[in-house]
Amino acid sequence: MTGTHSSLPAPVARVWEPLLERSRSKRALLLMAPLLLFELLLFVAPFLILLRISVTEGSTDLRYAPGTWSLEGYAEVFTTDVLLGAIAYSFKMGLAATAIAVVIATGYAYAIWRAEGLLKSLLLFSVVLPLLTTLVIKTYAFWPLLSPTGTVNDILVSLNLISEPIQFVPGTTGVIVGQVYIVLPYAVLAIYSVLSTMDWGLVEAARDLGASRPRAALEIVVPQAMPGIIVATVISFAWSVGAYAAPGLLGAGDDLAFALEVEKRLLSNLQWEIATAYALVMLLLMLVSIALLTAVLNVFGGEFEYA
Repeated sequence: MTGTHSSLPAPVARVWEPLLERSRSKRALLLMAPLLLFELLLFVAPFLILLRISVTEGSTDLRYAPGTWSLEGYAEVFTTDVLLGAIAYSFKMGLAATAIAVVIATGYAYAIWRAEGLLKSLLLFSVVLPLLTTLVIKTYAFWPLLSPTGTVNDILVSLNLISEPIQFVPGTTGVIVGQVYIVLPYAVLAIYSVLSTMDWGLVEAARDLGASRPRAALEIVVPQAMPGIIVATVISFAWSVGAYAAPGLLGAGDDLAFALEVEKRLLSNLQWEIATAYALVMLLLMLVSIALLTAVLNVFGGEFEYA
């Protein structure tokens, strides 16, 4: 556009160009206004409300006490073994579920990328299909599969691989399996979207130069797919650490996840200041963890763009 006005006389151009630039900025702001309003209403405003509630005093009648100021909620978070234990459990479960989901998703996305025709459509449909089912139903579906009298234990016993049924659910194993199943479609789609833009000729060139199949996959495919792997890791980790459905439906009593403890403090114990302080501390820890994970993965190739 600037070039279209280069024929203007210099005095006119000096006045016209700043006006044109200012007009472009206003149009950009107008286009961004709905998104900015959406972020303000659904993220910034609720966050500020949570922050304000987290610094109120605990009320003797178990109600939110507006107008008061206190850091007791944060002190409770950092000095209570139950809350610290829930943070540790959520991060351990989140890391395990993320690692398993990303490894499976990488292989599955690679299979979709290399498939053709009807097989490719079926593989893609199998990824999208779980997203059409409600979270509670597909999480509960693991009970008949993983319970001590379930299908998996029946098969293992009938094959004489185990003498006694294993209690996958309720327990941490069942929670991790259920959480992997929940986040896997998102991880597969994130990695496949990157792989689908990759030129297979690069792999063929590596093979022609003497690279074995595993070496070509590790040195050509994985670095090219790293942006998708990073996105899959961030999605899986954020969702798994804050998981509610899988720990609540498949976990045992000692599987004290962060989200369940927040629900208990907020709805059962009515400890608003502790629940909100706990949620904000967990949010900060998750953001720091995601930044560290992203930095580590960026070392192995593929720069991840935050915006």
